[in-house]
Amino acid sequence: MSSVITDLGPRLTDRPWEALPTEVARALRPELSALADEIVTAISEGVPDYARPLGGPFGRALRAGVEEALRQFLATPDDRSARSEVYVDLGRGEMRAGRSLDALLSAYRIGARVAWRRLAAAGERANLSPRTLYAVAEAIFAYIDELSAESIEGYAREQAAAAGALQRRRQRLAALLVEDPPVPPAAVEAAAADAGWTLPRTVGALAVEGEEADRLAVRLGPDAVVTPLAGLTGALVADPAAPGRRRQLDTAVRERRAVLGPAVDWREAGLSFARARRVLRLAAEGALKAPDGLLVADEHHLPLMLAGDARLARDLARGALAPLAGETELSRERLGSTLEAWLRHRGRTEEVARALHVHPQTVRYRVTRLRELFGARLDDPDGRFELELALRSRALAPSE
Repeated sequence: MSSVITDLGPRLTDRPWEALPTEVARALRPELSALADEIVTAISEGVPDYARPLGGPFGRALRAGVEEALRQFLATPDDRSARSEVYVDLGRGEMRAGRSLDALLSAYRIGARVAWRRLAAAGERANLSPRTLYAVAEAIFAYIDELSAESIEGYAREQAAAAGALQRRRQRLAALLVEDPPVPPAAVEAAAADAGWTLPRTVGALAVEGEEADRLAVRLGPDAVVTPLAGLTGALVADPAAPGRRRQLDTAVRERRAVLGPAVDWREAGLSFARARRVLRLAAEGALKAPDGLLVADEHHLPLMLAGDARLARDLARGALAPLAGETELSRERLGSTLEAWLRHRGRTEEVARALHVHPQTVRYRVTRLRELFGARLDDPDGRFELELALRSRALAPSE
């Protein structure tokens, strides 16, 4: 039998165990039963995670895996069957048990060393040539590499499945937290426990344009729960006032238009989200003079209040600014912008001129016309307040 292998070179690069001639399998097969015992013992002694009694389910599963591996390794083309999912399932099992793959891969390496030692001795007794034994060694270690790859695949599949299931539970939690009207606290607490998210003392709701929940969840990290919500993405961020949190949120939204709602108790997360979503809508409509990126709802209270009742905002603007109705469209625009700047700068002509990029004399002329139209209201605190609200309301809810 010294010349049973004459040309193994090209075939060693791809599943070389399948290229082993039947004579090799015939010489080594009698060793398999004792070899399985030896491998199981070596694994239980050499891998601390597997150092446990071998009479129960674990021991039976371990021995079944070893025996299946040995049977497939020396199977002839006639009795070779499709590989089962046993090694994929071993990888899945390690993930479910909360272990890394280190123990399983170490067990494979130990099994390969034990198999090579015993099969090499059996091959020598059967007078297999050194070249043939080298091919057997190549086949053993290539075979173990393939089993390891299958277990790695199983581990990755289970990891992905677990991550997907966890993400779905976290999305459900985020959706519950922003429900309006609020859901019972006990339901939220149960969902938080199921999602593995500790309900924080304070949360801030984040409303982001577009639906990129999965990507945003990765960028925000475990301190946030994220869900898609009808054309936008909603997130609940723990402790939104924490040092560095604003910078983290700025980075996470990546120049998309987004709004952070007020920090509230988690039971009021729906309120925080409602305000964030409303400011986001105002920004999208052009009612807020704000760049893309992260806005903070607490910095836009007045627009929020004025936009709370669009019909009321229109009525306020129409009534308070009625004296301008008789002017031409161009005059209304010039006088309206002048009135707004005059109120904002407390009547200081030079500052109004700089704000409008006109000559101070132009400002004086326009203010004279405004006094003709509005009379004593320009000198009455309540009148000025109403006019300023009207001008801001007009920007938020223009007349139809």
